[in-house]
Amino acid sequence: MKKVILIAALAASALFAESFSWHDSVRVIRSEPIYRTVTVRTPIEECWDEEVPVSRNDDGTLGAIIGGAAGGILGHQVGGGSGKTAATVGGAIIGTLVGKNLSEQGSSSPSYRIERRCKTRYKERTENRFVGYKNYARYKGREIVKFSDEPLKRIDVTVTVTY
Repeated sequence: MKKVILIAALAASALFAESFSWHDSVRVIRSEPIYRTVTVRTPIEECWDEEVPVSRNDDGTLGAIIGGAAGGILGHQVGGGSGKTAATVGGAIIGTLVGKNLSEQGSSSPSYRIERRCKTRYKERTENRFVGYKNYARYKGREIVKFSDEPLKRIDVTVTVTY
């Protein structure tokens, strides 16, 4: 029963509660500039020319094919009768080996080309950047702080009293 009366009393006081507000202006005591330390990264691109070996995809296959064909033709010219077939096959085999070796020897000296290489690195530096002002004032014994872009002379406050 006591709980019901207490809740009813609180509800009644909330219904009849009143408040009023007014605006006031307080003089700023001091303004302090605020700075933040930041790290600034500046990209720097460094480039240079570099000699790069050019790889040939020549493993001697083309030379072997050409050499085998030439050796087969020459062997066919040399032999006679049943030896003609053996001379053709032998010429093709020898021509293949010789053509492959000659082709690989020609690619043994590597060639080079110039390539442009670049790398980006960063130069870092720290600096203090201005953020704004911290303005201080006192109202009825309490300190008030307000941030702004420029120093303030006064800070507006709204006072609300509820009873």
